[in-house]
Amino acid sequence: MPDISTVPRDLEVPFAKVAEPAPGVRSIQTTDGWEDTDVHHTLYLPVDWEPDKKYPVLVDYPGNGGYRNEFGDVSDGTVEGVRLGYGISGGRGFIWVCMPFVEVKDGMKQNSARWWGDVEETKRYCMATVRDVCARFGGDERTVVLCGFSRGAIACNYIGLGDDEIAKIWRGFICHSHYDGVRGWPHADSDPASALARLKRLGNRPQFISHEISTDDVQQWLRSTGIAGRWTIETLPFRNHTTDWALCDLPIRRKVREWLDGVLAIS
Repeated sequence: MPDISTVPRDLEVPFAKVAEPAPGVRSIQTTDGWEDTDVHHTLYLPVDWEPDKKYPVLVDYPGNGGYRNEFGDVSDGTVEGVRLGYGISGGRGFIWVCMPFVEVKDGMKQNSARWWGDVEETKRYCMATVRDVCARFGGDERTVVLCGFSRGAIACNYIGLGDDEIAKIWRGFICHSHYDGVRGWPHADSDPASALARLKRLGNRPQFISHEISTDDVQQWLRSTGIAGRWTIETLPFRNHTTDWALCDLPIRRKVREWLDGVLAIS
């Protein structure tokens, strides 16, 4: 099975830094209401960003931290380490927000490197941040797409469809490597019945679902639900548990970009 490290990259993700938001800058930000905490996200304004214009928004959740496999694939669980949305957009035409999971540790709210932290606080921070980005930076609230890798892919449904309020935000979803409901995980409500209740909030909105090596288990789970969803499912011909493919000129990246263009074109 090929390794993604053999494929040349045509994109490099901008380094996240404490800076004022500006075109082509990836800045570390904290949403109003969390100023006295250690919670933060990253905000990237595309190189073609202009004031008073509207832009679709990619909200991107990270995988679990502390992950490394035998192929050298690594996930540190931080918002700074996220790459998927940048690769999909190429740094143009989209506002890209890397969103944290929020936990409370020793009385202080902070980003969680593993799993969800406080689910309700995670959802509140997400909703407040999306509203802020749309209000201050021209994000188009009608074209907000949720995406994520590994833990973040599961979060597309677990967090993004976690209740009726947050579920209303999204135009579509991009889930790479894992999917809510396919298997049990070491957290509450990972059972099939709970996952099905979340999936029912999806409605007619499309999802792009991808996985390395095989998508058989995802397809089996979706068939078992009896829901006729608008799913596009793709298998990556690489052994790697990573989003590095999004930084390479590959058919899978072209497919997800074409899919996204179609989602945004829906009135």
